[in-house]
Amino acid sequence: MVNKLYLVTPRGFCAGVEMAIKALKWLLKVYDQTIYCYHEIVHNKWIVKEFEKKNVVFVEDPKDIPDGAIVMLSAHGTSPTIEKRFNQISSMTINSVCPLVTKVHHEAKKFSNENTQIIYVGHKNHDEAKGALGVSPKNMHIVESINDVDKLDIGENVALLAQTTLAKSEWEPIMNYSKTKYPDLKMPRKSDLCYATTNRQQAITEILPNVDTVLVVGSENSSNTQALVTMVENNNVAAYRIDDVKDIENLNLKGNIAITAGASAPDHIVYEIIEQINPSELENFKPIEEAEYFPLPQQLRANIKNVADFLNIFNTSGSYPKSEFGISNDKKWTATEALNSL
Repeated sequence: MVNKLYLVTPRGFCAGVEMAIKALKWLLKVYDQTIYCYHEIVHNKWIVKEFEKKNVVFVEDPKDIPDGAIVMLSAHGTSPTIEKRFNQISSMTINSVCPLVTKVHHEAKKFSNENTQIIYVGHKNHDEAKGALGVSPKNMHIVESINDVDKLDIGENVALLAQTTLAKSEWEPIMNYSKTKYPDLKMPRKSDLCYATTNRQQAITEILPNVDTVLVVGSENSSNTQALVTMVENNNVAAYRIDDVKDIENLNLKGNIAITAGASAPDHIVYEIIEQINPSELENFKPIEEAEYFPLPQQLRANIKNVADFLNIFNTSGSYPKSEFGISNDKKWTATEALNSL
């Protein structure tokens, strides 16, 4: 029996995920046709299935879309070559890349233009890593371990970048070793690691002394979810990644536990799990405040404004009702509300 369950905040949707989900919902709302999305919009099985039910098709190659299709590029970032191919086929391509990923792309381009070799710390098969490496494939070298860095023979003019969703425990040993191997190593002034990934790891770290087990809600292909699990296990506390409530059926949960969620996990799944566990006591644990907001993609905002302006031409009343939930008021609604309205 679970005596006490700590509901840890921050958890779940980060600002980049919020932006991407709402952007895809807007496309479905405005354009009455199939929307094609390059990669999963975010790495969560439930969200992907919900959008698939509403006429979104997720593809892994530009050749998989018909001529003139409307396309959204996922939050994880897309290589310039792939984006160009989509632009050549589609009637409109909206890039919902997270601004923090865009920052890494800009850094890769800058270092490449300086003829610097770039070590990119990331997971080789992750969508974000694929997109970043595509910015400068001749200059970038992906590594997953200190051993990978040790094998590199790329001269002394070297920079270091990172996949945004890494755990600190993955990033810091490689960073420290790289600084030793390359005394003149170049790095961005601000860390590449995502604030949301770092905040979720810090929050769960603070509760670990009080619990026997941690449940991390999120899908298997979510890097930041896996990073949370790894971080907890590295602190000698049992951790389980949970996709949905069915995944706890065979777990022998007892004592005190904590529950958190990766940055692409819907909060309703967290509450379904809590209800199933039915702890003797539930306590909200919120050591960190998080209030970041990323605006919707600029092209999407411009397109929707153009549609609204066109429709206003036919308004003969001379009166224009105040818009409370339009695109200019994006801060007033959440990705959870967008998903609920599908």
